[in-house]
Amino acid sequence: MKSVILTGEGKAFVAGADIAEMVNLSTLEGRAMMIKGQNVMNQIEALDKPVIAAVNGYALGGGCELAMACDIRVASENAKFGQPEVNLGIIPGFGGTQRLPRLVGKGMGKYLIMTAEMIDAHEAYRIGLVEKVVAAEELMGTTEKVAKTIMAKAPIAIRAAKLSINNGINLDIKTGIAYEGEALVAPYSSEDRREGMMAFLEKRPAKFKNK
Repeated sequence: MKSVILTGEGKAFVAGADIAEMVNLSTLEGRAMMIKGQNVMNQIEALDKPVIAAVNGYALGGGCELAMACDIRVASENAKFGQPEVNLGIIPGFGGTQRLPRLVGKGMGKYLIMTAEMIDAHEAYRIGLVEKVVAAEELMGTTEKVAKTIMAKAPIAIRAAKLSINNGINLDIKTGIAYEGEALVAPYSSEDRREGMMAFLEKRPAKFKNK
């Protein structure tokens, strides 16, 4: 299995949309742009492989939404996060009003969106927006290490886990657990399951075949 790492160049992961381009858009044009952006984020979230954001600087507006569409977020200490859209008379339109509260909780999600407050990497870690914070010079090395750790696992199990989490999180707990049971069928019937268990019993590294 392969993993995808998304990062930016320079001082920004993604600093957000081009406001000069947006200011003259009609309502229909603005809505079309938002739908296009939503589709991109949804496709990233739905990829059948892990997607990790290596956030190297400003992740504002659509940049923050892009990071949230990834499975895991690793941030450098100089990263900044924010949803400044209400300052511009709009709301987050690429999934921010939905993904942010799911990551940090309803109250904190409302706070960040309604105040447009920009937060640093350590605060993002504290509230659960990112999973790791590292020194800037360690960002890509740490992110690659996380990716390699995941890539060493059974690919069919990683895909099933991602699918179960993404789809089950919007269900009630009983239905979600039932969905998890169905998601378990494919990895349980795979060669990787027996290899992983035998490797554990024989105290050796597993050699997974299903890539």
